Amino acid sequence: MPRYAALFENHPKVQRMFTPAITGTGVFTPSQTITNAELVAAFNAYADKTNADNAEAIAAGKIEPLAHSSEEFILKASGIEQRYVMDKSGVLDPEVMHPLLRQRADDEPSIMAEMALDAAKKALAQAGKSAADVDAVICAASNMERAYPALAIEIQELLGIEGFAFDMNVACSSATFGIQAAADMVRSGSIRAALVVNPEICSGHLEWRDRDCHFIFGDVATATLIERSEDATGAYFEILSTRCATSFSNNIRNNNGYLRRSRPDGVEDRRDMQFMQNGRKVFKEVLPMVSQHIAEHMEAEGVANTDLKRLWLHQANKTMNDFIGKKVLGRTPEAGEQPNILQDYANTSSAGSIIAFSKYSADLAAGDLGLICSFGAGYSVGSVILRRVA
Repeated sequence: MPRYAALFENHPKVQRMFTPAITGTGVFTPSQTITNAELVAAFNAYADKTNADNAEAIAAGKIEPLAHSSEEFILKASGIEQRYVMDKSGVLDPEVMHPLLRQRADDEPSIMAEMALDAAKKALAQAGKSAADVDAVICAASNMERAYPALAIEIQELLGIEGFAFDMNVACSSATFGIQAAADMVRSGSIRAALVVNPEICSGHLEWRDRDCHFIFGDVATATLIERSEDATGAYFEILSTRCATSFSNNIRNNNGYLRRSRPDGVEDRRDMQFMQNGRKVFKEVLPMVSQHIAEHMEAEGVANTDLKRLWLHQANKTMNDFIGKKVLGRTPEAGEQPNILQDYANTSSAGSIIAFSKYSADLAAGDLGLICSFGAGYSVGSVILRRVA
């Protein structure tokens, strides 16, 4: 026995491990929507204006004219029909083409914290818990509206939670990485419960002037309460296992950051300061990575594809989800087995899989198994295997 080990052999926290469980979720949905028809009209007006402004250069062959977008193109490429946003006025203005959000004073709640607060209160209410029952807040999202202080600490303050809080950024995988971190802390006994919140204002870092991606993202916030299963007051989902993986790639990237002003061309209107992706490479490289990740996770836990009742996947693209669902289940998923919400919400980065879980999980029976998976920039992928407990 290692030296000093005997001192801890009978320590209760060393002896006992707790079972983490998801006991509540919440979704904040903005009041404004943009349909594909509205988006196409705005983009095409912008394209026409840009082409007119650059008519001479286009005629001389120096630059290519901007092509029109269409509702048919968007639906076929993504399966998206609309998206919720915090502000549609700026996005749909051909002279602006980005959201217009009021600068808030430092003594006001930030917009991301306000969104997260709504989702967190809903998660607590569903679990029948209050701020006094929570020890930690993790704000896991693809983009934070400021560098510091941490958004998570502001959310903690607004909720009146004692303990600690921190921000986490793993792009679209942030929610599942946050759940793993929270589950590990609950399992070890270092905390009783944690809120993982995912406020996503994707409209702020989307390049609405780019035909290839202008339809992809929407805004939303989600929250998940993870606590000891023994503290659950109603039905819950036991977290059987979590697994995360990363592999560096530049194929999804945003070069914005605080060093921008230090570079000679940093403050210019550069395309790489917003969301960028090489869609073909992402599709080709991410799908095998995610499918293999899920298969290996399930195999390691002794979960067969016939055991899974539901897949709650990252809501990036319908074709991607259909491919992964078929690979994981070994067949085409039946209606309801792999629910999609992106037709209404679009890609909401880290929040997508949690929206799907929140909206399509209550009907599962005791003992049913399901899997949450999110994936994206990094590359990154996270999966969570759950069992319904009545």
